[in-house]
Amino acid sequence: MSIRRWIGAAAASFLLCATAQAQYPDRPVRIIVPFAPGGAVDAIARIIAERISGPLGQNVLVENRVGAGSVVGTEAAARAAPDGYTLLMGSASGFMINPLLQTLPYDPMKAFAPVALVGRVPFVIVSSAELPPKDLKQFIEYAKARPGKLAYASAGAGTPHHVAGEMFKQKTGTDLVHVPYKGTAPGILDVVSGRVALMPAEILAALPHVRSGKLRALGIATAARSPVAPDIPTLKEAGLPELEVTTWYGLVAPTGTPPDVLNKLSETVVKALADNEAREKLAKIGVIPGGPAGTEFAAFLREENVKWTKAVKETNVRLE
Repeated sequence: MSIRRWIGAAAASFLLCATAQAQYPDRPVRIIVPFAPGGAVDAIARIIAERISGPLGQNVLVENRVGAGSVVGTEAAARAAPDGYTLLMGSASGFMINPLLQTLPYDPMKAFAPVALVGRVPFVIVSSAELPPKDLKQFIEYAKARPGKLAYASAGAGTPHHVAGEMFKQKTGTDLVHVPYKGTAPGILDVVSGRVALMPAEILAALPHVRSGKLRALGIATAARSPVAPDIPTLKEAGLPELEVTTWYGLVAPTGTPPDVLNKLSETVVKALADNEAREKLAKIGVIPGGPAGTEFAAFLREENVKWTKAVKETNVRLE
């Protein structure tokens, strides 16, 4: 091939690629949710999918790939073509905690490129209304008088709930037995019944039981009160500083996804999260919507990695 023909072919190839990227997306986009349908992560993904499909001009489908505590779905997303047509709804547990507790077939911090943080979900520490303590200070005194006799529930070993429970024990000097459940809901039900004394739980999962008087909210594990429940004090206000636990959910794409595609996705998600209706829908399921996107989201992930690594090491959390 002559130099002139080679240059012509290369130019044509470049134009074809540029045109293809400019037309992105020209087919449906999927968001892999590595958790079961019907849960909080699934609901968050479906709200976002609905809101970005119009601006993108394509259907955005949610695909639940369940198994191994989010590993199955996350691996599927990591192995997908880096073309912007497969996204993952990442989470604090899947990105920050799982790699610290087990050997994974991928490194989430290297396998994915950040798109945008969708929102944060604050944790609240709740106790059974069947127990005498009426507030955090009373509960700590009650638990210290009964070392090893009270239990706390989690949504499973190695979950943010588990880490939060161990942090609570460490910072209060209490000796509570960890009881892992298969999800938040069954754990909360056993706290309601009085079979388990305490649980760190997502605020919206616990709030209906707090409002009905079946659970006591000892404090929310954030720096500021939640707009969902402004009457619940922070743990710091209740007398326990330095215990903040907020899980998060964000969209990522396989590493190697073209920068212009990532930018388009980031901008689309940010605009979607500025929509009042979308924000209201997320708030109703306990999500504080919005957050950094693109490189700022990457910086957020690095900060979260440091925070969760420190928490897991200090509490010596293990998969039981």
